[in-house]
Amino acid sequence: MVGIVIASHGDFAKGIKQSGSMIFGEQKNVEAVSFMPNEGPEDLRKHLEDAIASFDEDSRKEVLFLIDLWGGSPFNQSNAIFEEHQDTMAIVTGLNLPMLIEAYASRLTAKTSHEIAAHILGEAKAGVRIKPESLTPKNNSNNTNENSEQPAPKPAPAPVKVDPSAFKDRNSFEIGLARLDSRLLHGQVATAWAKSIKPTRIIVVSDAVAHNDLRKSLITEAAPSGIKANVIPINKLIEIAKDSRFVGQRFLLLFETPQDVVKAVDGGVKIPELNIGSMAHSEGKTMINNVLSVDENDVEALKHLSDNGVKFDVRKVPADSDKDLFALIIKAGLNV
Repeated sequence: MVGIVIASHGDFAKGIKQSGSMIFGEQKNVEAVSFMPNEGPEDLRKHLEDAIASFDEDSRKEVLFLIDLWGGSPFNQSNAIFEEHQDTMAIVTGLNLPMLIEAYASRLTAKTSHEIAAHILGEAKAGVRIKPESLTPKNNSNNTNENSEQPAPKPAPAPVKVDPSAFKDRNSFEIGLARLDSRLLHGQVATAWAKSIKPTRIIVVSDAVAHNDLRKSLITEAAPSGIKANVIPINKLIEIAKDSRFVGQRFLLLFETPQDVVKAVDGGVKIPELNIGSMAHSEGKTMINNVLSVDENDVEALKHLSDNGVKFDVRKVPADSDKDLFALIIKAGLNV
């Protein structure tokens, strides 16, 4: 796996590394290097070399530098190292969070620093956007069109004519991920999970949100580039599950509460596995870990889902290890 050195003036590198971990999970063979006001070029060079030396042997063979500014001291010292290893190292400047997350995702498949460097530039540019959108110069739009570095999204598969009765025991669409997350569509979903699942569409399934125009607008605008997000009521998902027009679609389903998932499953939507991402704390609920909070009604809903064959995958991001949901509930002193 390619090693990544994040370097900046001050502690920006440490901060953005922490942000990346919140969204994509903790990463091995990634080091942040800070260049502080009381340090000189030789100090910085040693920090960079120490960062590379800390990597596993394989990750030292291919190294990507992500730097804040072209021409600054972190760039200059990284460039001095790069000049000695041009075939196995690469530098990208203008560091932002979309760039870092894309680098994390890319190194799951890319074998060289050069491959990742070439790939992440478009995502870094696409992450710079303006509201109101009317302020964006037409020849500098980040939309996926002829002026963008990003390729246009692939069109959805053409509808396939299938007898609706074929969906008695299965959904018309494929579920790439069904997730329970009180925050619905946010950074971890729009980046880490969307890149892992590669859905054709993100669907927020909630009666409450579907009738709230402001929340609907915020969610649809948070969709990652190239993937459309929709907000629909639960009954609509039940209808879609039997609609042959959605054959070939791969959905990332987001639910706000376990009770909403129960309504969908009882209505005939087949959800073999439910990813548990976050359940917000409120009065009367018990924290079972740092992001999950439940009350008796939640536990009953989760038990109902389990009794109906739904498996649980307790992870915030793909890189996390799975936890046993009911073991967490029991440990917190609640009855199952």
